[in-house]
Amino acid sequence: MKLVKELSNKNKIVVENTCEAAYSQENAACTLKFVFKGSEECSLGKRKLSIYPDTFAIFNEGSSFTSRIESITPVNTFSISFSQKFVNDFHQNFCNSPEQLLDGKNVPAAPLFLESLYPFAGDMRFNVLHLKNKIDNGQVDEMLINEYMHHCLLNYYKIYQKEYVEKIDQLSFSKTKTREEILRRLTLAKEFISSNYNQKITLEDIANQACLSVNHLLRTFKEAYQQSPYQFLMQVRLTRAKNLLQTTAYPLHEIVSLIGFECTSSFIRLFKTTYHVTPLKFRKSSLN
Repeated sequence: MKLVKELSNKNKIVVENTCEAAYSQENAACTLKFVFKGSEECSLGKRKLSIYPDTFAIFNEGSSFTSRIESITPVNTFSISFSQKFVNDFHQNFCNSPEQLLDGKNVPAAPLFLESLYPFAGDMRFNVLHLKNKIDNGQVDEMLINEYMHHCLLNYYKIYQKEYVEKIDQLSFSKTKTREEILRRLTLAKEFISSNYNQKITLEDIANQACLSVNHLLRTFKEAYQQSPYQFLMQVRLTRAKNLLQTTAYPLHEIVSLIGFECTSSFIRLFKTTYHVTPLKFRKSSLN
């Protein structure tokens, strides 16, 4: 099942439930892609972006990417596309002071965003879930939908500020261009971990993806994200495990295997240490 809703201002929303899909497209608008159940694999050049319920991806206008879904159970995807006029107008209002707006002074058009995976949580998740609920229930009021889309863009700008702009300032290099390049490479490292979390990956694998030496990766990753690549990998695995416990009936040993752990007892200890509850008690509480 696929629903496409295009608004009069060229903003667009696409909802899809499918077990199998494959397409290539040149993005005609700035697009945010979400997955509520299952996963969707997008390829951007040689990069693989695997979108799960705890992440979302952004693609700039004009970008070419491919998308693929292969699953036994239906994958629930949701995408929001903003016309360039809508994005530019938002950018003007976000970046200008009230005085500048009243004086008619404009800032440059919206920049190209860092196309990558971002955390899907907090206000962004709350707002997108509400928007999806409106669409699922047949909401046709364009004014209300555009308000939700405005807030989605606002939440993305806040996430972009936190995940990119502020991270650049945390790196201990004097030149801005150097910090930007290092963060771009670290982003590739995070993407690789997030998209291959269930595989046996090494520090060398991650460093090669980021075009950094292992020691350079370890130092700069910690500076930018306040955790090591291994800690980030464990965080991703635990988050994906929580989702499987909440949304599937898979037995625990199967979930452990699906997220890349080899030892069930080690997983249980780590899960309890992190969340102060055992996996099975977490599953039971989620069902109540």
